[in-house]
Amino acid sequence: MHYGQIEGTDILVLDPRFKPLFAGYVRVERLWTGARWSEGPAWFAAGRYLVWSDIPNNRMLRFDETSGAVSVFRQPSNNSNGNTVDNQGRLVTCEHLTRRVTRTEVDGSISVLAEAWKGKRLNSPNDAVVKSDDSIWFTDPAYGIDSDNEGDRAPQEIDGCNVYRLDPATRAVERVIDDMVRPNGLAFSPDEKLLYVADTGATHKENGPRHIRRFTVSADGKSATGGEIFAKCSAGLFDGFRVDRQARIWTSTDEGVHCYEPDGALIGKILIPEIVANVTFGGPKLNRLFICGTTSLYSIMLMTNGAKLG
Repeated sequence: MHYGQIEGTDILVLDPRFKPLFAGYVRVERLWTGARWSEGPAWFAAGRYLVWSDIPNNRMLRFDETSGAVSVFRQPSNNSNGNTVDNQGRLVTCEHLTRRVTRTEVDGSISVLAEAWKGKRLNSPNDAVVKSDDSIWFTDPAYGIDSDNEGDRAPQEIDGCNVYRLDPATRAVERVIDDMVRPNGLAFSPDEKLLYVADTGATHKENGPRHIRRFTVSADGKSATGGEIFAKCSAGLFDGFRVDRQARIWTSTDEGVHCYEPDGALIGKILIPEIVANVTFGGPKLNRLFICGTTSLYSIMLMTNGAKLG
């Protein structure tokens, strides 16, 4: 083990395509610890800070890249889970407790974007991404209402767990995917022609899905078809993930971060000594991968860049 290398961390090259993505001196850094279940990192370029959720502790935390300081961003946070940044630089948040998707406006006020579908309350929005047309696509499993740990235990009003699209003009919520057990993390390919969605159904169904599916986005950008299995998780579950400019997928797993080429090949792993729930790209050049481990925030510098903010 090299000096400065955190015990339990490493870079595993499984395919020659993975090695050039790291400088030889690079190590995983642990930036902070003290959470109960870290999730939903989102990078704010203008302020050079990262916001992420500590779901069971009902708070959001903030990492300042300029000083390394971590502070409470919002508490209570309505058991926030996934976060992302819209095309105007505003925070979009999935809240388990209130079962809604919200946006934090530039003046600090909070607007409710989605909380129901066809008159029935959403389950517990989990993760969200914003498309270039300003539409917001989000997953709605029932983890927040399964127990009192990450929200309030409650029955589902909607039959099933779906993926939805929020229209930017009308605020209409439309179901776009209805054949998943527990849709979780999601991301678009750089050209937005493909949508990737993780299904963590194995948490509630014996031999259930633990994979990422790949959907084709319609020409008008309002629906998705297909849904073939892109990759199956070999270490626990895929949760949240992000895509770099070369369309590689960097996804959370129980042993750290796995990296997949667009052809579905697993080319390497970043080992983390905790279950990883989500990642995002940050830093001035989007070449720093922020990693939400269970109790801690980690990062590693890459020789590639995130496809977009969020």
